[in-house]
Amino acid sequence: MSSYRQIYYHIIFGTKNRESTITASYEDELYKYIAGIIKNHQCKLYRINGMPDHIHIFTDLHPSVCLSDLVKNIKVASSIWLKANGNFPSFTGWQEGYGAFTYAEKDSNMIINYIRNQKEHHRTENFFEEYKRLLAEQKIEFDEKYLL
Repeated sequence: MSSYRQIYYHIIFGTKNRESTITASYEDELYKYIAGIIKNHQCKLYRINGMPDHIHIFTDLHPSVCLSDLVKNIKVASSIWLKANGNFPSFTGWQEGYGAFTYAEKDSNMIINYIRNQKEHHRTENFFEEYKRLLAEQKIEFDEKYLL
């Protein structure tokens, strides 16, 4: 018998100390690399985008994959790749934690468009405010000192 799933996650994590270390002119290389990691975990990437200090990933999660393992593997492998790649000279690492929010299929286009329009969105809201808003919208209790 086959396993079926419909588990959509909006994953967000920032660079270490929220530093702007993802070089905009080479960010597509990073996104393609992360897309490969996601595919290797039998997950389907729907959208990835970000800013110099954080990224957003909208993906499904294969039943054999634990969310924390997927995020850890993305962060570890991409960190090694970023540090070895001369196009991201200021990158020192990713933040320790991450945010992950589940969505229904009916919400997928909304999330895909939200991630697609990150550059425009961040003209009016910084990452810290965005992250707090998303946590609040999902009714996730948090302590601001852990968001810095």
